[in-house]
Amino acid sequence: MGESKASMNGRERFLSFSLGSEEYAVPLLAVREVIAMPEYTPVPYTPPYFLGIMNLRGQVISVMDMRQKLGVKAVKSEETTVIICDLGGVSIGVVVDSVNTVLSPDAGEIAPKPDIQSSRATDFITGVYRKENKLILFLDIAKSLNLEDQSAIQRNQQSGNKSAA
Repeated sequence: MGESKASMNGRERFLSFSLGSEEYAVPLLAVREVIAMPEYTPVPYTPPYFLGIMNLRGQVISVMDMRQKLGVKAVKSEETTVIICDLGGVSIGVVVDSVNTVLSPDAGEIAPKPDIQSSRATDFITGVYRKENKLILFLDIAKSLNLEDQSAIQRNQQSGNKSAA
């Protein structure tokens, strides 16, 4: 498989953001855009961290509160933002407390994820980056979604796109 230019030189770029008092990052290639907190429509019978669906220039997108998904206490802030991520043909809006910066660490600066003994799967943590005195966890948003989440996203986008037609 061919590697993207961003990772061939060992400096893949990541968008870092805050959830509560912690900092996380996702690959910049997965980020489509960053928007202010939108109006959204709740969808019944979905997990509590699924806030609902939103209309982004005619496309229906599921909105997920990453703070609730990961059990992080939200910080009430005017900086609350939604990162629109592309996950292999499906877009999802991820609510975060604030977007911080773009990181481009050397590959050698990213430690493997810690071996965590937990009842919850932590496969979605792909690595750890030490920036000054902070640790930043790298996330794979797609892996943080379980099968129930993925089917809810698919249903929301299919039903929303039918009604928008």
